Amino acid sequence: MNRKTGLVMEGGAMRGLFTSGVIDVFLENDIRTDGAIGVSAGSTFGCNFLTKQKGRPLRYCIRFCRDPRFCSIPSLLLTGDMYGAQFCYHTIPEKLDPIDNDAYIKGGVPFYIVCTDVNTGKAVYHQCRDLCSPDELEWMRAGASMPLVSQIVRAGGYELLDGGVADSVPLKYFEYKGYQRNIVILTQPAGYRKEPNPTMPLVRTMYWRYPNLIRAMERRHLVYNKRLDYIAEAEQKGTAFVIRPPEKLPVSHMSHDPDVLREVYAIGRQTGMQILPALREFLAK
Repeated sequence: MNRKTGLVMEGGAMRGLFTSGVIDVFLENDIRTDGAIGVSAGSTFGCNFLTKQKGRPLRYCIRFCRDPRFCSIPSLLLTGDMYGAQFCYHTIPEKLDPIDNDAYIKGGVPFYIVCTDVNTGKAVYHQCRDLCSPDELEWMRAGASMPLVSQIVRAGGYELLDGGVADSVPLKYFEYKGYQRNIVILTQPAGYRKEPNPTMPLVRTMYWRYPNLIRAMERRHLVYNKRLDYIAEAEQKGTAFVIRPPEKLPVSHMSHDPDVLREVYAIGRQTGMQILPALREFLAK
């Protein structure tokens, strides 16, 4: 019996262009999976693996990185969202650089988005029916809405923020869904460990109405590091193939420099090419 193969993509804002470079190598070399799940930028960039739109995230990030509607402090001050809600999650994917929704539906490979329920502090896993309806784009926005620099998003009856708060790398969830072997794309290098959040005093002030969210953010570094330990065990057992940047990526959560964005993407491509023989061997087992 063939084992189901999943693709699990971590977030990291503009570090997600590393993931974009890796999955473009997958598209060029006919690497396929039976399902995919993305967290934050892992969903907004990773969905292009399902639509087979090679190069799309890099293209629109370079085109709009200096546009204040895309990502800016003025956008945060005026709207409550550093990454513009309307521009990033509706204008671009619907009009300026459209998502190929027909390709997603025709491909038939399920795609999941991870969000955090601000009332419970727990993960919500949403399977996309399509990728371009207004409702689904709001789920995408919710899953990538970083605390402190984003408004809480209402979708599916939930109040939601970035999925990375509750489940940054949802390997366990995909195993639960029946994906027995998984490709895991991380956006931090080997040896990385998350530290306690230095913005917790501000978090407690801003989200005082959401005590479970505060607790989740207080424990996020502990949960994340446990996830890394679990991933390492799965890698050792041969049930996960883990792809990481060779070193810390030269980008923060936001960047207005097209050359930096190209560099992060190029590192992803180079890494993807380097691991391709080992990945094919993993998938052949």
